[in-house]
Parts: sequence; C-alpha cells; structure tokens
Amino acid sequence: MDNKEEEDENKKSSMNKSKRKEIGLSCMLNTEVGALLAVIRRAPESSPGFYHENYDASILQSLKSLRSLLFNPQQEWRTIDPSVYVSPFLDVIQSDDIPAAATAVALQSILKILRLGIFDEKTPGAKDVINSAVTAITGCRLEKTNHITEDAVMMRILQVLTAIMRHRASVLLTDQSVCTVVNTCFQVVQQSASRGDLLQRSARHTMHELIQIIYSRLPDIEVKDWENSESDTEDNNMDSGYGISSSVDIFHFLCSLLNVIDIMETDGLTFQIADENTQVFALYLINSAIELSGDSIGKHPKLLRMVQDDLFHHLIHYGASSSPLVLSMICSTVLNIYHFLRKSIRLQLEAFFSFVLFRVASPGNPLQLQEVAMEGIINFCRQPTFIIEVYVNYDCDPTFKNVFEETGKLLCKYAFPTGGHLTSIQIQAFEGLAVIFHYIADNIDKEDDSSPSGPYPVEISEYRPFWEEKAKEDDKDTWVDYVRVRKVQKRKILIAGSHFNRDDKKGLEYLKVSQLISEPPDPKAYAVFFRYTPRLDKTMIGDYLGDPDEFHIQVLKEFTDTFEFTGMVLDIALRTYLETFRLPGESQKIQRILEAFSEKFYDQQSSDMFSSKDSVMILCYSIIMLNTDQHNPQVKKKMTEEDFIRNNRSINGGSDLPREYLSELFHSISTNAISLSDQTNTVVEMNPNRWIQLVNRAKIIQPFILCDFDRRLGRDMFAAIAGPSVATVAAVFEHSDEEEILHECIEALFSIARIAQYGLEDILDELLCSFCKFTTLLNPYASAEETLYAFSHDMKPKMAILAVFTVANTFKDSIRGGWRTIIECLLKLKRLKLLPQSIIEQENALSTEKLESGVFLPSQDPKFGKKRHSSGIMARFLNFISMESVEEALNLGLSEYEQNMTIIQQCRIGSIFSTSSSLPEDSLLNLGRCIIFAAAGKGQKFSTPVEEEETVGFCWELISSIAIANAHRFSTFWPYYHDYLLEVAQFPLFSPIPFSEKAIVSLMKMCLKLLASDQMEGSEELIFKSINLMWRMEKEILETCCEPLLQSASKIITEYPEKLQTPLGWMSLLHLLSVTGRHPETYDHGVETLIKLMSDGTHITRTNYSYCIDCAFAFVALRNSRIEKNIKIMDLLAESACLLVEWYKAGYSDPGSFASVASNASGSSVEESARIYNPISLFQKLGESLKKTSLARREEVRNHAVMSLQRSFTLAEDLLFTPTNCINSFYNVIFAMVDDLHEKMLQYSRRENAERETRSMEGTVMLSMEVLTDVYLHFLKPISESPNFRTFWLGILRRMDTCMKADLGEYGESKMPDVIPDLLRKIVTSMKEKEILTRTGEDDLWDTTFYQIQWIAPALTDELFPEGQKNND
Repeated sequence: MDNKEEEDENKKSSMNKSKRKEIGLSCMLNTEVGALLAVIRRAPESSPGFYHENYDASILQSLKSLRSLLFNPQQEWRTIDPSVYVSPFLDVIQSDDIPAAATAVALQSILKILRLGIFDEKTPGAKDVINSAVTAITGCRLEKTNHITEDAVMMRILQVLTAIMRHRASVLLTDQSVCTVVNTCFQVVQQSASRGDLLQRSARHTMHELIQIIYSRLPDIEVKDWENSESDTEDNNMDSGYGISSSVDIFHFLCSLLNVIDIMETDGLTFQIADENTQVFALYLINSAIELSGDSIGKHPKLLRMVQDDLFHHLIHYGASSSPLVLSMICSTVLNIYHFLRKSIRLQLEAFFSFVLFRVASPGNPLQLQEVAMEGIINFCRQPTFIIEVYVNYDCDPTFKNVFEETGKLLCKYAFPTGGHLTSIQIQAFEGLAVIFHYIADNIDKEDDSSPSGPYPVEISEYRPFWEEKAKEDDKDTWVDYVRVRKVQKRKILIAGSHFNRDDKKGLEYLKVSQLISEPPDPKAYAVFFRYTPRLDKTMIGDYLGDPDEFHIQVLKEFTDTFEFTGMVLDIALRTYLETFRLPGESQKIQRILEAFSEKFYDQQSSDMFSSKDSVMILCYSIIMLNTDQHNPQVKKKMTEEDFIRNNRSINGGSDLPREYLSELFHSISTNAISLSDQTNTVVEMNPNRWIQLVNRAKIIQPFILCDFDRRLGRDMFAAIAGPSVATVAAVFEHSDEEEILHECIEALFSIARIAQYGLEDILDELLCSFCKFTTLLNPYASAEETLYAFSHDMKPKMAILAVFTVANTFKDSIRGGWRTIIECLLKLKRLKLLPQSIIEQENALSTEKLESGVFLPSQDPKFGKKRHSSGIMARFLNFISMESVEEALNLGLSEYEQNMTIIQQCRIGSIFSTSSSLPEDSLLNLGRCIIFAAAGKGQKFSTPVEEEETVGFCWELISSIAIANAHRFSTFWPYYHDYLLEVAQFPLFSPIPFSEKAIVSLMKMCLKLLASDQMEGSEELIFKSINLMWRMEKEILETCCEPLLQSASKIITEYPEKLQTPLGWMSLLHLLSVTGRHPETYDHGVETLIKLMSDGTHITRTNYSYCIDCAFAFVALRNSRIEKNIKIMDLLAESACLLVEWYKAGYSDPGSFASVASNASGSSVEESARIYNPISLFQKLGESLKKTSLARREEVRNHAVMSLQRSFTLAEDLLFTPTNCINSFYNVIFAMVDDLHEKMLQYSRRENAERETRSMEGTVMLSMEVLTDVYLHFLKPISESPNFRTFWLGILRRMDTCMKADLGEYGESKMPDVIPDLLRKIVTSMKEKEILTRTGEDDLWDTTFYQIQWIAPALTDELFPEGQKNND
C-alpha cells in the first residue's frame, strides 16, 4: 500500500515539474514578445511623432497572435512546430523597416530560444525552421544608424550563427545553409577590419568556432559513391543534412583566402602583394580543420584532392616568398597534414622541402626567415617516424631527391661555426642535428631488438629494375633488403651520371657494370635514367633521344611515357617536356622527338580539340618557330598574332583550331619563352606546368610508405651524413664555451658512437681523433708544463678526455684506427704523471679509493662496460663533469693534481685492456699495432732517455695485459703482433734500446703468466719466436736484462717444465739461462736451475735434450764457474745417457719423442725431425759436448769431462750395440777428443813459460788414451764385427804411435811412452783372449798388428807376438 502511494506521489511530482518547465518557457517567450513589441512601439529620438502603425502590420499581428497562444498551448512546447514561435522573430529580423534596436532584440530572442533547446532535431518542422533561421539571419539588413549599434547587431548575429551551428538540430542544415553561415561570418570579419577591434576579434573567433564545429563532424560523415568521381556534381540527399559537400566548399574557400591580394601604390606605381593578415587567418582556420578532421580527410576523395592540389600549391607558392609569420603557419599546416595524410602527399611533401624549406633556409634570405625554416625542418625531425620514413620514401628512391641527406647536410652547414661565438641559428641547427643523432641512436641500439644489423656494405648481386617500386611486404627482412639495394642503385646512378657528363658511353657502360641495365638492355632503364637523374648534360640527352637507331627510338618512347600531360594545355606540356633536355639542332632529330611528344599528348588530351597527332605535331613546330621568332634578338621583324593564326590555318585535319586557343598560345609564348638552353645548374622554380606535372605523377606513384625503424636502415641513414656530422660536432665543441652546448656535443658524441658500432668503424675513428685534439695532450709544440696547465685550468680538455675514454671503454669493439690517437693521449698522460703506477693493477684493486684528502672517488658502474646504456653514461658524465662538480671539488679542498687524478680515475683506462677479450679481431689488431708502433717511437718525441724508457715499458705493460686477457685466442692474433714487431725493426730511426730490452722482459713475464694460467697451448712457439726476434735485434739486451730474464726463465723451468712442448721454447729458455751464467750475480741461480732440471730428469725429453746439453756446456765453459758445479753438471750429463737408452728401447714413445715432435711437422720435415731427435744422434751431441769440455783450461774440469765421457759410453751400451754406431761414436767423439787434446798439448809445448800447462794437458791426454782403451775394450765385440774393423783398429794404433812419439820440446821428455805400452799390452791381450786377433785368421789383421807394434813399441813385439808373423809359418 505504501509503495503505491509512493509511486503516485512521484508521478505527481514529475508532472508538476514538467508543468513548471512548460510555464517557464511560456513566460520566457511572453517576455521576449513583450520586449520586442516595446522596442518597436518606441519612437526614435529623431522622430517624436513617429507611430508604430507605419510598420508592416503583419509583423505586429504575428507577434500578438503568438502572445495569445503562449499560456494556452495544446501540447508540450517540444512537440510544437518551432515555426509557431520562431517565425515572428525571424520576420522582424528580415524586415527592412524595423529599427536596428528591434532587430537586436529579435536576434537576442532567437539566441535564447536556441540556447534553451526548446526544440531538437526530432521536433516536427525543425529542419525548415533551422534553415529558415539561417536564411533570415544571414539576410538581415540593418538600418543605417551609428557604428556602435551596427557593431552590436553584427556581434549578436555572430552569436546566433554560432548557436545555430551548435544546436542539436544543426544536423538538419543543408550544405548550402552551412556555407551561407560561414560566408556571412567571413563578411563580418572583412567589414570589421574598418570597425572596432572588439568586433573583429569576435568575428574571427566565431569563424574559428564554426570551422571547428563543421570539421569535427567530418569523421562521422559516411563516404558516398559520388565522391570517387572526378566531377563536381553530387548525389545529395536533402533529408540527410549537411555533409561532405559543404566541407569541400568551405575548404576550397579557405584555400582561396591564401590567394587574396592587396593593391599597393607607392610613388605612383601600383603593385599587388599577398594580404598577410588574411593568409595567417586562413592558415589558422585550415589548421583547425585539419586537426579536427584528422585522417578522415583521406576518406573523402574530393577533399583529399583539394589538399593535394589547391592547398599544397598555395603553401609552396607563398611559403617560398612570405613573411616569417606566414612561413611559420605554413610549416605548422604541412606538419599537421603530414601527421594525418602523409600517405597521400608523397610528392607534395618532397616539393615543400625542396622549394620552400631548403631554399628559404639557404644563405641570402633574411635571418628571421632562415630561422623559421630551420625550426620547421627541426620540428619535422622531431616527429617519431619522420626521419626513417623520409629516408625510405625519398633517399632510397632513384626518382626522388635525397631529402634526408639534404636535411642533414643543411643542418651541418648552418651549425658549423664560422668563427667567434655561436649564433642563434647555429645553435638551432646543431640542436636539430642532435635530434637526428639521438633518434637514430635510440632506435638502432635497443636492447630488445633482435633484428640483424648487417650486412655492410650492401652490394648489388643481381639485376633489379631500379625504377620499379614495390609495396611494403610483411616479410620485413626482404623489404629492408629491397630498400637498401635501391639506395645503392641510386648512388650508382649518380656516379653513372657524373661519368655520362664527361663521356656518355662510359656513363651508360657504368650502368651495365653496376647491374642497373639488363641484358639485353631495357630501353626503359635508359629512359628513367635520363628523366630522373639530376644534373645530367641536357645536350647529350637530346642527342641520344634524337638518334635514328632503333634502340634509341625505343628509349625516346619510354622517356616520353614518363610524362603525364593530362590537364595541360599544349604550350605548358611542351615546356615541361623540353625542360628535361636540349632540343637537338638537326631537323630529323627534332622531328623524331616531336613525333613522340605529339603522340603522347594526343593520347592524353582531355578534349577533342585535335583531330590527330599530326595536328599536334604541326602546331608544336609552329610554337617552336614562334618562340625563336619572338625571343631571338637577331630576328628584326617579329611575327604578329594574326601572322601566327594565319600560319596555322587548316592544320587540324583540314579545319581550323579555335582562334581563342591559338591567341592564348601566342600570348603565352611571346610573354614567356620556352627555355631551350642546356644549363643544368639553373634554379628550378615551382611554376604552374611543373605543379600540374607533379599532381599528375602523384596519381600513379606508390603512396607514402609508413614504416618503423630498422637498424640496418638507420646505419645507412647516418652513413649518408656521417662525414659532415662528425666535423660539425667537433667544430661546435671547439668553438663553444657554454657548458650546456658542450654537454650537447658530448651527448652527440655518444649517440654517434652508438650508431657507429654498426658497421661505421671509420666514422668512430674519425670522431675519436677529432675529440682527442681537444684534450690538449697532442699539441706537439707545447711543453709538458704548458700542456699540464691547459689541461688543469680548462673544463673542456677534461670533458674531452673523459668522453674519449668513455667511448673507448664502451664502444671499443668498433674502434680501429682511432686507437692511435687514444694511445697517444694515454702516453702523454703517463709522461705528465697523471696515471697511477700501474693502471692495470689499479683497475683490479678496490672499486672505491680514497685520496689523501679523504675524498672518496665514485666506484665503478657495473653497467659501464656494456653497450646499450647511453642515457646512463651521459647521466654519469654530466654528474661528474660540470661547473657544480668543479666548485664542489674546490670547496672540498682538492688540489689541482687530485682533481686531475679524479678525472683520470673516471676514465677507467685499465679496463680497456683488461677487458679486451671481447674485442673483435680487427679492433684487437689495431690496438696492438698502435701500442707496438708507439713503443718503437713512431709519432713520439722523448725529452730524456728516462722518459723514453718509462714510455716503452708502459707500452709493453699494455701489450702484456692485452695478451693475458686474450690468452684464449693468443694463437690467432699474436702472429700479426709478431709481424708488427718485424715491421718496427724497419723504421728508419728505430733504436732497439730500450724497445727490445723492455720487450723481451715483458714477453718472458707474459709467457710465465700464460703457462701459469694453463692457456699456453698452441701459443708457445709464437711467443718464443718474438722473444728470439728481440734478442736478435740487439744481443746486448741479454746482458743488460739478465736478472729479470733469469727470474722468469728459472720460474718457468722450475715450475712449469711439463707445459713446455716446443723445441723453440726450450731452446730459448735454456739459451737465456746459459747467458745469465756470465754474470756473477745471476750465476748461482742459473746453474742451480739447470742442475735441478737435469737432476730430476722427468722433464728432459728428446725435444729439449740437445738444448740442455748446450746450456750445460755453456755453464761448464765459463772461465770463472765453480768447479764443484761443473763436476755436478758433467756427472748429470753422463747420467743422461741412461735416458737415451730408455728412449731407444721405448721406440721413441716418450712425451717428447719423435712421434709427438714429428706430429707437428709436415712432409719433408718428418725425416729431418727423425734424424735430429734420434737417440743415437743425441748421444753424439752429448759426446761432442763432453769432448769440447775436455779442452777446458782447468785440469779438474778437463779430466772430469774425459771421465764423464767414459761413463756416458758405458751407460749407453744398449744404445751402441751395433758396429756402425760404436765405430761412428768412436770416430766422432773419442778419436776426435784424443786428437784435439794431443794437438792442444803440442800447442802448449811450443809456448814459452807453459811447462805447467803442457804437463797438465799431457796428463789429460794420457787419461784420454786410457779412456779410449777402456771404452774400446768395453765395446770390442760389436766393433770387431764391423766390416771396417781393420781400418778402425789401425786408427787406434796410429793414435798410440802418435802419443809414443810426442815431442814436448824444451819441456823434456814425455811421460806417455811409459803409459802407452801398457795400454797396448792390455788391448792386444784382450783381443787375443777374445780371439779377435788370431794368427790363424784369414785376414791380415795379425800381421798388420805385428808390424804396427814393432813400429810403436818394439819392446813389446816379442812379448805380444811370440809366435811371430803369420807368414813365417
């Protein structure tokens, strides 16, 4: 029950509310009618006797009738036909007799009715009323009163027109009504120019509001079929309200306002200029229309064609010759169009840049205009995809200009300082350049971008028609490849054009070589080349096109087909055609060319004026003759219009062409000559015929391509402007002193570095070289003090050094030749004492260090070594290098030196080398080459030898650091480093000291570190090859550096002998070890190292055995060596014979055996390796070493050498079991030793005062004969089995005889005759016992021995041979 009562109450309340509203509307209307009647009845001040009945009675009657209905409506006001209560007010407005005051009241009443929304679009009769209201208000005629009253009425009209367009029923307005509203409003704008400022402002504001209302509705308007036709007629449904037709008309009207001119008179002269105020206002309205319509304009063909043609034509025409304000508005308009309609304005946008922005920005124009044009260019560059899209659409298309490249180079040109402080336009241009750099860098260097970054450079691998455009594909890689190839084709075409201008045949041949021409040749390729390649010689083109050759005729036809003559009159078409080449002088060539033109023009003519192409050709001839007649100064009697018309009678298939047409042609030619010159560098203007040509071409080309950034294209883009860009950044940094500009330069530097890492290494090198010179470190004429002062007292060098090394750390992978200047800076810092003692160790120390002043330096950023973090780098850079940081350092009390060291600390120089393991091979090789060359003195000037020594040592520290960091690929890069060392030795003024001295020490340390890190595999021979090279450069270094060399060599031999695998390695180390024995301070360490190696024996292999013997001999042969050490060494040498036996028995399979050594040998070297490393050969080496030792000056050493030799033979019994081996060893070692000792004894005997030496040597000879006897008897059996035994035996007997007859001269008799017989007795007795010497043998050995004994020691004959001779039996 309660709910029902509540519903009744709500219903009643709602009815009361509705009733109150209806009553309120009635009261409002009543008030308005009353007020209007009162104003009408009021007599004017100028006519006191005036009475209202003079007015149209119907107006008063209609108002009174309305009043009688107001409070007795039959239905709600919303459902009543609005004409009932609107028409009386409209009648007042339209009346000619009503005073202005009454008109103003009526307008106010209409305004109130519209704003209250008494009716809407659904109210019956609303359409008629809303259109009637437009008709009445726009047709309002004012009574001539004072200006103030008229202004008030006009302002009220503006308000009512705005209210109509805002009303919900405005959708029912017809297109004509909407156009009328806009036209009326603009009339008020014009009239207000001579009235008060308030009215003019209101009118302009209303106009703007109307445009906003109309074009904000455009996106909701459906596209009709009639819009796709070229005609201006439309299928307009009157019931649908206003639509695209009014939008088109209004837009056309706005475009026409750009062409409004003022008539100016100065000094009696009358001329026309553009109305700037109207142009600015029109552009303001056009911008609003475009902003609100957005891309919906592109859906309506008629409106789009108006933007493409009318609007852009005006924008380009006036943009090139307008005020800064108009140009600024034009730039904004084009930018808006670009955002919403760029797919449809490809050619127009190119023309705007070429004919407006580039030209206005060029020198010769007022500075303000240049700045506006520059700002316009930069605004475009700031758009997210503009740069990449412009590059793809224009720079990569052979038929377009290089818009992006021209933009970049123009900005470089204006940003480049010309001396003095930077001007505003220079700063502006540099900021624009920076926008381009940052855009490319941010997009090319994205962390999450997995797209490929190569290949660089792009090559044309096959023929592709360069004029054919391909729509963007879903397969991005394929499309990007297509775009990049087209860019290369375009570059090749420009090169071909340059060749063509010098020699047409070479130019066309270059096209073929570059695969731009197919086989067989396609005439269209030549045609497009002639048509679109800029700056070609026009005379050569004309001669080629006019040639009678069949292929040339085909090219001519294809060339003519590249033109669009639709919509052109004949003279404009002919002008357009003849602009592209110079018409040849031969009549036959002219005929062929005009035939081709006439056929094309006839096919594309829009009317049926010409009956055939022959008619066109005849008229063309006539036009050319007229052109010559009118503009050749040698023709005195000029052709008249009548003459021209008469000359062209009956040429159109027997009929005359329209006289008016011929008259227009005559005046066009006589006032504006057709250019027939061959000038290729003349400034091209955007004239009407060129614009028609552009519009026609726009209909057939591919639309503007929308695309996202691709790093491959980004790299190519920057490459096009890289050279001037780097030069500009460097020049701005050099000439600017403002901190903000310097920081912008550093940002640009980092952005360029980020881009350059993608295949532009030479650009990065150039950039680094440019910035290195700003560090003040490379000034060859400044002293160290001057350099240090300049570096310490200017922020710019600090910024430069930090920037250079930041780039070197972050982008070191991409640096090539730039390492040279970086290393030069580094070495200069070293000489200035601005580097820590060891930057490598310092980098590996704690990340936060404390200076003496107590200030902590910033710790290393872990991200710093990665690539894609430019913003982080820059933030850190800006935080560290700024005036604030300098002031802070001063406040903290940092000294000048501490401030400098803080900067150097931030450079993180050491990490460049310690983290070089990630460097590509090219960069690593360039880095090493620069350091090695610098160490050799190339490009260096040293003030003192100490400075030179420190610098060279520092360089080798860096090389060592690089080698250790890259140990995993040592065998890959070190051969190149070795070649650099060889190259260094050829320098004209090269001094091996201290280069070789520091090098060999560092190389030995490097070798030790590599062995310690187990990374020596495959690298040992390489590094020892370089070590050998160093001591060959200067042998004295082994003496001067013996202590550090011994330390390294000893440690390697002691701790890592098992890791040495190559003969060269052992040879080098043991040679170095032997050299150190020459110095008393290193002798003990060296000899102990050798003794330890030989005592252990584990690491003596056939690879190093020979070098161990050499080293041992070198130590023993030293004059001042210790005898006990020598004896120990010789004992070890003798014992080493056991190793030879083991290797022999093992079949050469030990770790250093022939198998492992020869496995690395190739082909012919295998046999040589087998010979050298054969244990028997090694034994010969051992014996020869002991044999040479037996000649030592000291008797103890000699005698022990002889005994060691005996022991070695004894231990090598299993090695010498063959007759040949035994005999060869005897000949080469023992016989040779005996002979040498005997000869040495005789030499001493001939010297004065050498008795002691003679007797000492005699003792050694006797000892050697005893050893000979013992060894002979030990190996008697295998020796006797030799077929050459008899000869061998005679050799022993001969040496016995020699010793028996030894003559010591003045020193008395020799003691050897006392020893030799015993030895002979011992030998012969043993031979008899073993039946080697028998009287019954078949050979003559018995008799030969008998005779020899009889000769040597006759006393022994009977004792040893009691049987006598064999032949006595």
